[in-house]
Amino acid sequence: MNEQQTERPDTQDTGHAAARPGDRPLAGRIALVAGATRGGGRGIAVELGAAGATVYVTGRTTRERRSEVNRPETIEETAELVTAAGGEGIAVAVDHLDPAQVERLVARIDADHGRLDVLVNDVWGGDHMTRFHTKMWDFPLEDGLRMLRLGIDTHAITSHRALPLLIRNPGGLVIEMTDGTAETNAAYRWEVGFFYDLAKTAAIRMGLALAREVEPYGCTALSLSPGWLRSEAMLENFGVTEENWREGTRVDEHFAISESPAFVGRAAAALAADPDRARWNGRSVSSGELAKVYGFTDTDGSRPDAWRYVTEVQWAGKPADVTGYR
Repeated sequence: MNEQQTERPDTQDTGHAAARPGDRPLAGRIALVAGATRGGGRGIAVELGAAGATVYVTGRTTRERRSEVNRPETIEETAELVTAAGGEGIAVAVDHLDPAQVERLVARIDADHGRLDVLVNDVWGGDHMTRFHTKMWDFPLEDGLRMLRLGIDTHAITSHRALPLLIRNPGGLVIEMTDGTAETNAAYRWEVGFFYDLAKTAAIRMGLALAREVEPYGCTALSLSPGWLRSEAMLENFGVTEENWREGTRVDEHFAISESPAFVGRAAAALAADPDRARWNGRSVSSGELAKVYGFTDTDGSRPDAWRYVTEVQWAGKPADVTGYR
Protein backbone atom coordinates (compact mmCIF):
# COMPACT_ATOMS: atom_id res chain seq x y z
CA MET A 1 0.00 0.00 0.00
CA ASN A 2 1.57 3.30 -1.01
CA GLU A 3 1.19 6.56 0.84
CA GLN A 4 -1.26 8.02 -1.65
CA GLN A 5 -3.69 5.19 -0.92
CA THR A 6 -3.71 5.90 2.80
CA GLU A 7 -6.53 8.07 4.14
CA ARG A 8 -5.30 10.96 6.26
CA PRO A 9 -6.81 13.93 8.04
CA ASP A 10 -6.24 17.32 6.42
CA THR A 11 -3.82 18.37 9.12
CA GLN A 12 -0.69 16.57 10.26
CA ASP A 13 0.14 16.05 13.90
CA THR A 14 3.23 18.04 14.81
CA GLY A 15 3.64 17.12 18.44
CA HIS A 16 2.37 15.09 21.37
CA ALA A 17 -1.39 14.76 21.27
CA ALA A 18 -1.68 15.32 25.01
CA ALA A 19 0.68 18.28 25.09
CA ARG A 20 -0.92 21.15 23.22
CA PRO A 21 0.34 24.58 24.31
CA GLY A 22 -0.63 25.09 27.94
CA ASP A 23 -2.21 21.65 28.17
CA ARG A 24 -0.66 19.50 30.91
CA PRO A 25 -3.57 17.42 32.20
CA LEU A 26 -1.30 15.04 34.11
CA ALA A 27 0.79 17.66 35.90
CA GLY A 28 1.37 16.48 39.45
CA ARG A 29 0.46 12.87 38.63
CA ILE A 30 2.88 10.06 39.41
CA ALA A 31 3.12 7.14 36.99
CA LEU A 32 5.02 3.88 36.92
CA VAL A 33 5.58 2.25 33.53
CA ALA A 34 6.94 -1.20 34.29
CA GLY A 35 8.77 -2.35 31.19
CA ALA A 36 9.51 1.02 29.57
CA THR A 37 12.83 0.25 27.95
CA ARG A 38 11.51 0.21 24.40
CA GLY A 39 8.46 -0.27 22.18
CA GLY A 40 5.02 0.45 23.56
CA GLY A 41 6.29 0.94 27.10
CA ARG A 42 8.63 3.69 25.96
CA GLY A 43 5.87 5.26 23.86
CA ILE A 44 3.51 5.30 26.85
CA ALA A 45 6.12 6.74 29.21
CA VAL A 46 6.94 9.56 26.79
CA GLU A 47 3.32 10.49 26.17
CA LEU A 48 2.52 10.47 29.89
CA GLY A 49 5.47 12.82 30.28
CA ALA A 50 4.22 15.00 27.45
CA ALA A 51 1.00 15.38 29.43
CA GLY A 52 3.02 16.57 32.44
CA ALA A 53 3.39 13.43 34.55
CA THR A 54 6.35 12.31 36.59
CA VAL A 55 7.12 8.87 35.19
CA TYR A 56 9.17 6.12 36.77
CA VAL A 57 10.48 3.98 33.92
CA THR A 58 11.74 0.53 34.76
CA GLY A 59 13.40 -2.35 32.97
CA ARG A 60 16.48 -4.53 33.01
CA THR A 61 18.56 -2.89 30.28
CA THR A 62 20.69 0.06 31.37
CA ARG A 63 23.70 1.74 29.85
CA GLU A 64 25.86 -0.60 31.90
CA ARG A 65 24.01 -3.87 31.40
CA ARG A 66 21.71 -5.57 28.89
CA SER A 67 18.92 -8.01 29.58
CA GLU A 68 18.50 -11.36 27.84
CA VAL A 69 16.64 -9.53 25.05
CA ASN A 70 20.07 -8.12 24.11
CA ARG A 71 18.93 -4.89 22.49
CA PRO A 72 20.57 -1.46 22.78
CA GLU A 73 17.62 0.57 24.09
CA THR A 74 17.97 1.59 27.75
CA ILE A 75 15.75 2.87 30.54
CA GLU A 76 17.99 5.94 30.84
CA GLU A 77 17.19 6.87 27.24
CA THR A 78 13.48 6.49 27.93
CA ALA A 79 13.70 8.70 31.03
CA GLU A 80 15.51 11.38 29.02
CA LEU A 81 12.79 11.25 26.35
CA VAL A 82 10.12 11.65 29.03
CA THR A 83 11.84 14.73 30.41
CA ALA A 84 12.39 16.18 26.94
CA ALA A 85 8.67 15.73 26.24
CA GLY A 86 7.79 17.92 29.21
CA GLY A 87 7.50 15.55 32.13
CA GLU A 88 10.02 14.17 34.60
CA GLY A 89 11.52 10.81 33.71
CA ILE A 90 13.11 8.71 36.44
CA ALA A 91 14.92 5.53 35.40
CA VAL A 92 15.10 2.67 37.89
CA ALA A 93 16.66 -0.68 37.03
CA VAL A 94 14.22 -3.37 38.19
CA ASP A 95 13.78 -7.05 37.48
CA HIS A 96 10.03 -7.41 37.98
CA LEU A 97 10.38 -11.13 38.65
CA ASP A 98 12.04 -10.20 41.95
CA PRO A 99 9.41 -9.08 44.51
CA ALA A 100 12.08 -7.47 46.70
CA GLN A 101 13.25 -5.21 43.86
CA VAL A 102 9.67 -4.19 43.08
CA GLU A 103 8.99 -3.56 46.75
CA ARG A 104 12.01 -1.25 46.96
CA LEU A 105 10.81 0.61 43.88
CA VAL A 106 7.34 1.17 45.34
CA ALA A 107 8.83 2.25 48.68
CA ARG A 108 10.94 4.82 46.81
CA ILE A 109 7.89 6.19 44.97
CA ASP A 110 6.01 6.39 48.26
CA ALA A 111 8.90 8.15 49.98
CA ASP A 112 9.36 10.60 47.12
CA HIS A 113 5.72 11.39 46.37
CA GLY A 114 3.38 9.57 48.75
CA ARG A 115 1.17 8.49 45.88
CA LEU A 116 0.92 6.51 42.65
CA ASP A 117 -1.71 7.56 40.12
CA VAL A 118 -0.97 5.38 37.09
CA LEU A 119 0.46 1.87 36.91
CA VAL A 120 1.23 0.45 33.47
CA ASN A 121 2.17 -3.23 33.48
CA ASP A 122 4.06 -3.57 30.20
CA VAL A 123 6.78 -6.03 31.19
CA TRP A 124 7.38 -8.66 28.51
CA GLY A 125 10.74 -9.44 26.91
CA GLY A 126 9.69 -12.73 25.33
CA ASP A 127 9.62 -11.87 21.64
CA HIS A 128 13.05 -13.35 20.99
CA MET A 129 11.73 -16.73 22.14
CA THR A 130 8.58 -16.67 20.03
CA ARG A 131 8.34 -19.35 17.35
CA PHE A 132 5.59 -19.19 14.78
CA HIS A 133 3.53 -22.20 13.70
CA THR A 134 5.12 -24.47 16.31
CA LYS A 135 3.09 -27.04 18.21
CA MET A 136 3.11 -26.75 21.99
CA TRP A 137 5.00 -30.03 22.42
CA ASP A 138 7.61 -29.02 19.84
CA PHE A 139 8.28 -25.70 21.57
CA PRO A 140 11.29 -25.65 23.93
CA LEU A 141 9.72 -26.04 27.36
CA GLU A 142 12.24 -23.81 29.13
CA ASP A 143 11.51 -20.98 26.67
CA GLY A 144 7.77 -21.45 27.01
CA LEU A 145 7.82 -21.36 30.79
CA ARG A 146 10.13 -18.35 30.69
CA MET A 147 7.62 -16.54 28.47
CA LEU A 148 4.88 -17.24 30.99
CA ARG A 149 7.02 -15.93 33.83
CA LEU A 150 7.90 -12.78 31.89
CA GLY A 151 4.35 -12.13 30.70
CA ILE A 152 2.32 -13.19 33.75
CA ASP A 153 4.42 -13.41 36.91
CA THR A 154 5.97 -9.96 36.40
CA HIS A 155 2.56 -8.33 36.10
CA ALA A 156 1.19 -10.11 39.16
CA ILE A 157 4.23 -9.30 41.29
CA THR A 158 4.20 -5.64 40.28
CA SER A 159 0.48 -5.23 40.95
CA HIS A 160 0.76 -7.03 44.29
CA ARG A 161 3.41 -4.61 45.50
CA ALA A 162 2.19 -1.40 43.84
CA LEU A 163 -1.58 -1.49 44.25
CA PRO A 164 -1.63 -0.72 47.98
CA LEU A 165 -0.02 2.61 47.11
CA LEU A 166 -2.21 3.25 44.06
CA ILE A 167 -5.53 2.66 45.86
CA ARG A 168 -4.55 5.07 48.61
CA ASN A 169 -6.19 7.84 46.56
CA PRO A 170 -9.32 7.61 44.38
CA GLY A 171 -8.81 8.01 40.64
CA GLY A 172 -5.90 5.60 40.20
CA LEU A 173 -5.50 3.81 36.87
CA VAL A 174 -4.05 0.37 36.14
CA ILE A 175 -3.29 -0.55 32.53
CA GLU A 176 -2.47 -4.14 31.66
CA MET A 177 -0.62 -4.12 28.34
CA THR A 178 -1.15 -7.05 26.00
CA ASP A 179 -1.31 -8.06 22.33
CA GLY A 180 -4.83 -8.17 20.95
CA THR A 181 -8.20 -7.54 22.52
CA ALA A 182 -10.55 -9.95 24.23
CA GLU A 183 -12.47 -10.14 20.97
CA THR A 184 -9.50 -10.84 18.71
CA ASN A 185 -8.00 -13.27 21.23
CA ALA A 186 -11.25 -15.16 21.79
CA ALA A 187 -10.04 -17.68 19.21
CA TYR A 188 -6.74 -19.43 19.79
CA ARG A 189 -3.83 -17.48 18.27
CA TRP A 190 -2.38 -20.64 16.73
CA GLU A 191 0.21 -18.85 14.61
CA VAL A 192 2.08 -17.58 17.69
CA GLY A 193 1.45 -20.72 19.70
CA PHE A 194 0.40 -21.93 23.12
CA PHE A 195 2.77 -20.03 25.41
CA TYR A 196 2.51 -16.64 23.70
CA ASP A 197 -1.27 -16.96 23.43
CA LEU A 198 -1.56 -17.86 27.11
CA ALA A 199 0.65 -15.00 28.28
CA LYS A 200 -1.20 -12.35 26.29
CA THR A 201 -4.66 -13.67 27.09
CA ALA A 202 -3.76 -13.75 30.79
CA ALA A 203 -3.04 -10.01 30.73
CA ILE A 204 -6.57 -9.39 29.47
CA ARG A 205 -7.93 -11.47 32.32
CA MET A 206 -5.75 -9.59 34.80
CA GLY A 207 -7.23 -6.31 33.61
CA LEU A 208 -10.70 -7.71 34.24
CA ALA A 209 -9.83 -9.15 37.64
CA LEU A 210 -8.00 -6.08 38.89
CA ALA A 211 -10.94 -3.92 37.82
CA ARG A 212 -13.10 -5.67 40.41
CA GLU A 213 -10.35 -5.45 43.03
CA VAL A 214 -9.70 -1.70 42.73
CA GLU A 215 -13.20 -0.45 41.90
CA PRO A 216 -14.30 -0.11 45.55
CA TYR A 217 -11.41 2.32 46.05
CA GLY A 218 -12.49 4.60 43.21
CA CYS A 219 -9.83 3.27 40.86
CA THR A 220 -9.94 1.80 37.36
CA ALA A 221 -8.21 -1.15 35.69
CA LEU A 222 -8.33 -2.37 32.10
CA SER A 223 -6.26 -4.03 29.40
CA LEU A 224 -4.87 -2.12 26.43
CA SER A 225 -3.40 -3.38 23.17
CA PRO A 226 -1.53 -1.53 20.46
CA GLY A 227 -2.08 -2.60 16.88
CA TRP A 228 0.78 -3.64 14.62
CA LEU A 229 3.43 -1.82 16.59
CA ARG A 230 6.44 -0.30 14.87
CA SER A 231 8.78 -1.06 17.74
CA GLU A 232 12.51 -0.72 17.34
CA ALA A 233 12.84 -4.45 16.68
CA MET A 234 9.93 -4.48 14.21
CA LEU A 235 11.47 -1.65 12.20
CA GLU A 236 14.75 -3.54 12.07
CA ASN A 237 13.01 -6.72 10.98
CA PHE A 238 11.44 -4.86 8.07
CA GLY A 239 14.66 -3.04 7.20
CA VAL A 240 13.11 0.42 7.61
CA THR A 241 13.13 3.39 9.97
CA GLU A 242 10.26 5.37 11.43
CA GLU A 243 10.85 7.95 8.71
CA ASN A 244 10.47 5.55 5.76
CA TRP A 245 8.38 2.82 7.39
CA ARG A 246 5.94 2.61 4.47
CA GLU A 247 8.66 0.89 2.47
CA GLY A 248 8.05 -2.08 4.76
CA THR A 249 4.93 -2.86 2.73
CA ARG A 250 7.30 -4.38 0.18
CA VAL A 251 7.95 -7.11 2.73
CA ASP A 252 4.35 -7.44 3.92
CA GLU A 253 1.61 -5.37 2.30
CA HIS A 254 -0.43 -5.35 5.52
CA PHE A 255 2.33 -3.36 7.24
CA ALA A 256 0.40 -0.39 5.88
CA ILE A 257 -1.83 -0.56 8.98
CA SER A 258 1.09 -0.39 11.44
CA GLU A 259 1.36 2.30 14.09
CA SER A 260 4.09 4.07 16.02
CA PRO A 261 4.63 3.53 19.77
CA ALA A 262 3.39 7.07 20.29
CA PHE A 263 -0.12 6.01 19.24
CA VAL A 264 -0.65 3.59 22.11
CA GLY A 265 1.17 6.09 24.34
CA ARG A 266 -1.46 8.68 23.50
CA ALA A 267 -4.16 6.14 24.25
CA ALA A 268 -2.73 5.62 27.73
CA ALA A 269 -2.33 9.36 28.31
CA ALA A 270 -5.91 9.99 27.21
CA LEU A 271 -7.19 7.37 29.64
CA ALA A 272 -5.14 8.82 32.49
CA ALA A 273 -6.43 12.34 31.79
CA ASP A 274 -10.09 11.31 31.46
CA PRO A 275 -12.07 12.18 34.62
CA ASP A 276 -14.62 9.61 33.47
CA ARG A 277 -12.06 6.82 32.96
CA ALA A 278 -14.13 4.50 35.17
CA ARG A 279 -16.38 3.86 32.16
CA TRP A 280 -13.57 1.62 30.86
CA ASN A 281 -13.24 -0.41 34.05
CA GLY A 282 -12.62 -4.06 33.24
CA ARG A 283 -12.69 -3.44 29.49
CA SER A 284 -10.30 -4.73 26.86
CA VAL A 285 -9.50 -1.89 24.46
CA SER A 286 -7.11 -1.03 21.65
CA SER A 287 -5.30 2.13 20.67
CA GLY A 288 -7.37 2.37 17.48
CA GLU A 289 -10.62 2.07 19.41
CA LEU A 290 -9.64 4.76 21.91
CA ALA A 291 -8.46 7.13 19.15
CA LYS A 292 -12.03 7.30 17.88
CA VAL A 293 -13.30 8.23 21.35
CA TYR A 294 -10.61 10.68 22.42
CA GLY A 295 -9.64 12.14 19.04
CA PHE A 296 -5.86 11.67 19.22
CA THR A 297 -3.86 10.63 16.17
CA ASP A 298 -0.65 8.85 15.35
CA THR A 299 2.43 10.89 14.49
CA ASP A 300 1.41 11.06 10.82
CA GLY A 301 -2.02 12.45 11.64
CA SER A 302 -3.89 9.23 10.92
CA ARG A 303 -5.91 6.95 13.20
CA PRO A 304 -5.02 3.34 12.35
CA ASP A 305 -7.62 0.87 13.56
CA ALA A 306 -5.33 -2.12 13.29
CA TRP A 307 -7.31 -4.88 14.99
CA ARG A 308 -10.46 -4.17 13.01
CA TYR A 309 -8.32 -4.21 9.87
CA VAL A 310 -6.58 -7.45 10.86
CA THR A 311 -9.85 -9.29 11.43
CA GLU A 312 -11.76 -7.86 8.47
CA VAL A 313 -8.95 -7.70 5.88
CA GLN A 314 -5.76 -9.56 6.79
CA TRP A 315 -7.23 -12.63 8.51
CA ALA A 316 -10.00 -12.66 5.92
CA GLY A 317 -7.40 -13.16 3.20
CA LYS A 318 -8.20 -9.93 1.36
CA PRO A 319 -5.63 -7.76 -0.45
CA ALA A 320 -4.17 -4.94 1.64
CA ASP A 321 -6.27 -1.82 1.58
CA VAL A 322 -6.29 0.51 4.57
CA THR A 323 -9.09 2.69 3.18
CA GLY A 324 -11.52 3.24 6.03
CA TYR A 325 -9.11 1.77 8.58
CA ARG A 326 -6.54 4.55 8.82
